[in-house]
Amino acid sequence: MPHASPWWTPDVHADRRPFLIGRNRIQSALRRFFDERDFVEVDTASLQVSPGNEAHLHAFATQALGHDGAAHPLYLHTSPEFACKKLLAAGEKRIACFAHVYRNRERGPLHHPEFTMLEWYRAGESYEALMRDCAEILALAAETTGTRSLSYHGRTTDPFLEPERLSLAEAFERFADIDLFASIAEDGATDRDRLAAAMRASGLRVADDDTWADLFSRVLVEKIEPNLGFGRPTILDEYPVAEAALARPTARDRRVAERFELYACGVELANAFGELTDAAEQRRRFELEMAEKARVYGETYPLDEDFLSALAIMPEASGIALGFDRLVMLATGASRIDQVLWAPVPEASA
Repeated sequence: MPHASPWWTPDVHADRRPFLIGRNRIQSALRRFFDERDFVEVDTASLQVSPGNEAHLHAFATQALGHDGAAHPLYLHTSPEFACKKLLAAGEKRIACFAHVYRNRERGPLHHPEFTMLEWYRAGESYEALMRDCAEILALAAETTGTRSLSYHGRTTDPFLEPERLSLAEAFERFADIDLFASIAEDGATDRDRLAAAMRASGLRVADDDTWADLFSRVLVEKIEPNLGFGRPTILDEYPVAEAALARPTARDRRVAERFELYACGVELANAFGELTDAAEQRRRFELEMAEKARVYGETYPLDEDFLSALAIMPEASGIALGFDRLVMLATGASRIDQVLWAPVPEASA
């Protein structure tokens, strides 16, 4: 079967060009947005000693050769987060970063092995400030492209409406008829069997080897995410501590963390934290994540000791990662992420 014409052929490029020009305009508008709010734009290195320590994120590995020919492992980062937090430790207060990031085993209408992450951080400010940023950014993207609604595959969101704020516990109750807290102890420990029983009662599939995290993710993906961000954006807030590896617990309930995700048109756009600054606790969480990665995939990534050292002196802060390409898709009406990438990574031949 013949392959579709590559992105660089004139006819294909002509079809993609309006989306790409929209991308440039949105990026310029966002740079002004952050500059007007006294953010400093930073540029972080893609090569890192650790690509991140989330169990289900997969990195691209390489190596650096020393003068003596000895090889030292390096990775393309999956996020600029570690580097940005080191800059907060160094004394920066408000920073923003457009970073090319790299994730292996990811390709589809909303996924690409190389994409652009927009991250920004506010030292000494709450993560509610990031929620206000998100609302303003959605409206700005729409204004910049001259549209009144964000859209994806016929589904729409009004970016000028205030986002709905919905907790995970509320979402589990509303969309899956499951009491999430029934499977979470006061100290944040999770009960796999109680969540499994609730899922079976709601007609959801449960496998014998599913962990609590597997079950939580299945409810989220199958029952909750498909219902978010229609009509107006949704902020899905207060994730269980077990599902917030880099976020601090909330002050009012230690079972949940200061983590939210932003949705529009059923598409996840951003992931935000009230940042964890306890280096010992962060190490413990990373080690748990890498143990799970070893169990599931038979591999692990090293910890960034430099990052953990910086975390010990990092001020309290809030931070967020937004999929810039996805935002462009929704603001321009593109249906696939490769339509909004100037030079997509070609798929490997069979």
